[in-house]
Amino acid sequence: MALRAAVRSKCGLSAFLSQRSSCSSHGRVCVSPVLIAQQRNNSTSSKIKVDFDQSTGVAVMRLQSPPVNSLSLDFLTEFCIATEKLELDKSCRGLIITSSQPRVFSAGLDIMEMYQKSPESCAEFWRAVQEMWLKLYSSSMVVIAAINGSSPAGGCLMSLTCDYRIMADNPRYSIGLNETQLGIVAPFWFKDTMANTVGHRNTEMALELGLLYTPSEALKIGLVDQLVPEDQVLTTATQTMTKWLAIPAHARQITKSMMRKPTIDKLTSNREADIQNFVTFITKDSIQKSIGMYLEMLKKRKG
Repeated sequence: MALRAAVRSKCGLSAFLSQRSSCSSHGRVCVSPVLIAQQRNNSTSSKIKVDFDQSTGVAVMRLQSPPVNSLSLDFLTEFCIATEKLELDKSCRGLIITSSQPRVFSAGLDIMEMYQKSPESCAEFWRAVQEMWLKLYSSSMVVIAAINGSSPAGGCLMSLTCDYRIMADNPRYSIGLNETQLGIVAPFWFKDTMANTVGHRNTEMALELGLLYTPSEALKIGLVDQLVPEDQVLTTATQTMTKWLAIPAHARQITKSMMRKPTIDKLTSNREADIQNFVTFITKDSIQKSIGMYLEMLKKRKG
């Protein structure tokens, strides 16, 4: 419970860990022996599975929250803890994120976390979404998305935080920030992340229309970097990681920070206001009604 509470707090997991650490090296917090022992073992949890190969310094994180890896509060909490532990282990240099669920990378934010919830619950959830983005977008590790299924909305955001995106070349899959189709507005940091990747005009069109792109369309605008057959996504990600890790780490990390710092700073300096804006928006009667109609539509489809 303490770890979970730490991720949900303003200070986050970093503060929790640093309070339990007695040393630091080159600006990185040293992890307690208990956490190191936990990290050394391949960790399996209900929603996240991490396999860390110390010989290569690369971890593979598998999203395994059936049926569609929805980004619930519990999922995000577990994800942030797992990511932070890898970040604090100096022997871990690369992270590959993929899905254990068939045909889906992540369906995005869990809509039930935003429907008929108290303002306090909505704020707690949104802080966890912010934390997920901050952990990945500012990571010193090389992070590669091995997108082996559809990745709409929050799943697309998670992919966009990575350094490189490899997607299964299957026309049945889609990726994009389609929030407006649900009557929801993507916040400025979603917009900035996408604009940094595909440019202003493509982002404007994508966000206003809530577009979902096929893999070939996503490759054309630069939303993903490479398409491969479905059974080769993880293998290709592993091979690509080797090329990225061949670059001197300090030079790559400083360059990454230089490119992303303005976007990161924009959120960190407006984090509380962003949470309040989200809560005010999502709890409006009109928005709740729109979400309710969407949920009813989903029920009819399942029926």
